[in-house]
Amino acid sequence: MVLRDVPESWPVEDSTDLHRDAWVVAFRSDRIRRPGADGEEPFRRLVLEHPGAAVVLAIDAEDRVLCLRQYRHPAQYRLVELPAGVIDHPGEDPEQVARRELREEAALAARRWTHLLSTLSSPGYSAERIHYYLAEDLEPADRGDFVLEHEEADLEVFWAPFAHLVDAVLAGDVSDGPVVQAVLALQVRRDREAARG
Repeated sequence: MVLRDVPESWPVEDSTDLHRDAWVVAFRSDRIRRPGADGEEPFRRLVLEHPGAAVVLAIDAEDRVLCLRQYRHPAQYRLVELPAGVIDHPGEDPEQVARRELREEAALAARRWTHLLSTLSSPGYSAERIHYYLAEDLEPADRGDFVLEHEEADLEVFWAPFAHLVDAVLAGDVSDGPVVQAVLALQVRRDREAARG
């Protein structure tokens, strides 16, 4: 058996928008039918539509990670995060989104980019896919006309040694999912490279 996710789509009997406006996400109710189960009634699934996002693990020459501390109202926490942003336009390249977010949120650019992984955030109710990138060989960059507002206007930018961030993740002190995934993915990658010699 091949260990791989397989694309599949079950028939949708009907779909109703519960919330849709100009913001990033929309919320709908779908009634779906299980293939081959003609005698069963369709069942309801709530779907959060999300265009996807890119997250940047930016590391400097001293092995420090560029971190953000930002208030998140739904969680009622000020979280340690990484630069990140949504894919604004259908078909937009996730790496270009990552480059844009690093510039806008941290006024940095990177000469070297490595795709770490892509994950589905919570596929039980959303198709949001997050793409994770390692950014290295950092240099200052102009934010352009981007203006920090709302929660971003209050964000704190700081540098944390990568090893300390790994410890904080494993201790549960840093719990933002994208941070956890990016940090652990890079740690596994480094461990494998060290084992190979």
